[in-house]
Amino acid sequence: MSALPVRAPAAGRAVAGSAAAAQWAQIRAAAPQIAAVIERYLQRLGAFLAPASVAAAENALRQLARWMISDAGLDSIAAVRRDDIEDYKVWLAAQPRAGGATITTETHRQRMRTVRQFSGRIIEWDWPDAPARNPVIAGDIPKKPEPLPKFPGDRDAARLMAAARAADDPRDRLVVELLARTGMRAGELAGLEADAVVQIGAGHWLRIPLGKLRNDRYVPLHPELVALLAAWTAASLEHIRRHRRLVADHRGPLDRYVIGRIVARVARAAGVPGVHPHRLRHTLATQAINRGMRLEAIAALLGHRKMEMTLIYARIANRVVADEYAAVSAKIDALYGQPPELPAGYETTGMARLRREACARMLGNGLCTRPAELDCRMESACETCAYFRTSTEFLPILTRQRDHARDHGQTERAALFDGLISKTAQASDPEEGQDR
Repeated sequence: MSALPVRAPAAGRAVAGSAAAAQWAQIRAAAPQIAAVIERYLQRLGAFLAPASVAAAENALRQLARWMISDAGLDSIAAVRRDDIEDYKVWLAAQPRAGGATITTETHRQRMRTVRQFSGRIIEWDWPDAPARNPVIAGDIPKKPEPLPKFPGDRDAARLMAAARAADDPRDRLVVELLARTGMRAGELAGLEADAVVQIGAGHWLRIPLGKLRNDRYVPLHPELVALLAAWTAASLEHIRRHRRLVADHRGPLDRYVIGRIVARVARAAGVPGVHPHRLRHTLATQAINRGMRLEAIAALLGHRKMEMTLIYARIANRVVADEYAAVSAKIDALYGQPPELPAGYETTGMARLRREACARMLGNGLCTRPAELDCRMESACETCAYFRTSTEFLPILTRQRDHARDHGQTERAALFDGLISKTAQASDPEEGQDR
């Protein structure tokens, strides 16, 4: 038996849930050396990782420890060998999750990566209980899934905003509007401090605390959000001061679970299925990139450290989508209830720049600032070039471009795309072209 106190190994805090605490007690009774090494490791992680990252590591290593004891018959970390990890990979992939299905590829990837990092670090730190070499190799970690973000489209987003404005609870509207207009993560919203709203010059900004990537940032506030937050603060000032959180009332401050329930409740009222807080972040990012906002500006707004994170949204954007979005942006603004104009003195230099970028179109090497209401005689310059080539994989895009030209009364441009579509289709089926 271990002389260590019976508590779950987390960096400076108890592990949430009696089930986890009971499992750690069982691990200590069966293999005290495993428990001691993992506890020491998690304490070290707490010095340089966010609490949520430490909690995720605790969950993965607790699962590993239980498997080592019950399935592999191991009683120390140093005893883990390469063939043990081969067995563990198969066992882990078959573990169930809520709903009866097995764990996702992303969960499998994260847990295997955690085990690899754990082994590698304690080897580098020269711990006596470390294995001779890292038993987890890079090939054990599944490749990171890269699905396109799922998010409410323009119409669903408008319905969601309308439902939020119609909600009886002012907190519901405030939560949805903050998520949709700032792109915050749920955890960042829950952590907003009482003095998060600041005025810089003529504009109001929101200071978002350290979040997933441990970097705080300032984001501009929409005029409607400024008014909403002012009304909220006036009504809940006592609770805000007591809890030191901006979004707090007589029910206390928010947490990620309360935020999720609020968004789900508003989504049900709007008749929009499958909405959770993070998808509102995707909606904001996609609308911004489709309207030509610079990737650097979007990265700053969302708090991305690496441009690769922002480029995910560029994968679902193209010129036709951006043009169509610009054509209906006025209707979307009307659905959201935005006033058509702001007082002339309200616009700051930064806001003016943002307005110009929102009206621009992103090109391969810059921006086109042509007003949307003006035609462009160079719009199909590439398609008329002798060096232009296309193939059947681009037929859906060519068809949408042809339809876009027809809808805008551009007969010559429509005829150009008709010709390209016809030639491409014939090239894909030479015999059919000869029959014709």
